[in-house]
Amino acid sequence: MKELGKHLIVELYECDREIINDLKAVEAIMIAAAIAAKATVVEHRFHKFAPHGISGVLIIAESHFAIHTWPEFGYCAVDIFTCGNLTDNSAALETLKKGFKSSHYSAIEIKRGLLNLPDEQIRHKPEGA
Repeated sequence: MKELGKHLIVELYECDREIINDLKAVEAIMIAAAIAAKATVVEHRFHKFAPHGISGVLIIAESHFAIHTWPEFGYCAVDIFTCGNLTDNSAALETLKKGFKSSHYSAIEIKRGLLNLPDEQIRHKPEGA
C-alpha cells in the first residue's frame, strides 16, 4: 500500500540556545532543511516571542515544515510533512540537527493517506515544475 505523504514529528534536544532564539538563524536553517529535502519553498512566516521562543512555518509545494523553539530548555518541536515520494525527509532532519546543534533527538514517521494507488499517481510535482 502506498501513502500520499510522510509526516515526520521531531523532538530536538540540547540545541544551541542562542541559535534557536535567533529569528533569522531559525528561518535560514528551516529553509536549508527544505532545500536539502528537495522541497519547493512557496512562502514562509516566522515570529519571535518575548522574552524568547520562535514559531515558524514553511509552506512548500509538497506540504509544510513547522517549528516551535523553547530556548530556555534548548528544545525544538518540528513537523516535516511532505506529499509524494520525491522529497528526502531524512536529509531535512540531518540539516536541522546540525544547524541547531542538537545533541540528541527523537523522530516518528507517520504515513499519511494510505491508499491503494500506483506509484505514478502519488508522485507530487509542484505546479510549473
